[in-house]
Amino acid sequence: MICFLACRYGTMRDNVISLKVVLPNGDVVKTASRARKSAAGYDLTRLVIGSEGTLGVITEVTLRLQKIPQHSVVAMCNFPTIKDAADVSIATMLSGIQVSRLELMDEVQVRAVNVANDKNLPELPTLMFEFIGTEAYVREQTLIVQKIISEHRGSDFVFAEDPEAKKELWKIRKEALWACFAMEPEYEAMISDVCVPLSRLAELISCSKKELDASPLVCTVIAHAGDGNFHTVILFDPNQEDQKREAERLNNFMVHTALSMEGTCTGEHGVGTGKMKYLEKELGIEALKTMKRIKNAFRSQQYNESRKADSTPCLLLGPLMLC
Repeated sequence: MICFLACRYGTMRDNVISLKVVLPNGDVVKTASRARKSAAGYDLTRLVIGSEGTLGVITEVTLRLQKIPQHSVVAMCNFPTIKDAADVSIATMLSGIQVSRLELMDEVQVRAVNVANDKNLPELPTLMFEFIGTEAYVREQTLIVQKIISEHRGSDFVFAEDPEAKKELWKIRKEALWACFAMEPEYEAMISDVCVPLSRLAELISCSKKELDASPLVCTVIAHAGDGNFHTVILFDPNQEDQKREAERLNNFMVHTALSMEGTCTGEHGVGTGKMKYLEKELGIEALKTMKRIKNAFRSQQYNESRKADSTPCLLLGPLMLC
């Protein structure tokens, strides 16, 4: 759920106060205190979180808790083009309104929802919002966003305050991935994500959408539109090499397009083995060398101590470990 709420509360790293981590040599490290802020030493908490599990094994996490809002409203509306929807996302965030969720689905994704759930939603690019706060503040936010929507050709604006009605609306977005398989039950999905500065989101989605629509494969767009992060679900037959290559081509196109807009090859899925090849282009060789030095610093400590203990085997902690 943290990905849905990131535009209001930040990502996971913004909500972790402290960690307890077991290092490769067996040392147990506490990365921070529970103080709201600290200038004591290196920020080991963010270093460990950002290392994607390659510097140590996390055994304990201290999290920041957020208060449950007093009142909330979920809203949904449609647009003639995906650029209109993305423009509304940008305008909403720049207006200063602190929406807790702002999600975008293209018309193909909405079609998948209709097929999977026997619904009759308008098959158009769709935005979903959640407004939270006091009842008066929520109503004020809703009116401001309605005005922004009307300026960008939005239509069919509906909102829900009843808990069951809100749950039913968000169910559409939460089950979006599984809905895609209703269109191609025997296919596999290549799920990719990229992220750009919010000001470039409309440009990125519009450019990618043209390429996706021109492809023979079924491709859907789902975006965390409040923070410039969007995903694609590309369905392909795993037994057809040409389809697999086409899925890879589309993924490659979106990554390079995002990088050309000062974005990143992945906003939240992580690098793993699939996107390691893009890191040098995104960050530069010096950044990669610096990461390897950090990794080797952790390794060398273990290596030196293991030699003293009769050369115990190296502990592998992730794909970036250089053994």
